[in-house]
Amino acid sequence: MPTPPGLPYLDVVHRFRQLTSLPVAAYHVSGEYSMLKAAAERGWLDERKVALETLLCFRRAGADIILTYYAKQASKWLMEEPDL
Repeated sequence: MPTPPGLPYLDVVHRFRQLTSLPVAAYHVSGEYSMLKAAAERGWLDERKVALETLLCFRRAGADIILTYYAKQASKWLMEEPDL
């Protein structure tokens, strides 16, 4: 079964967070990742800012765990500016 994109389901992540004390995970799917990469390559957006904001959206919705293709890059960005 295909995994639905995570961003359109932030309301569901939020509802799960409200209903359980168990860890809640969200998957930032490959299509969302590819969309950001392609837009950044064309100069349409700042990849770092948009990728970190996207991951922050998952956290604000209540995700404790975020599975993302941006994991390594985001950790580097966050180490450069830990106040984010």
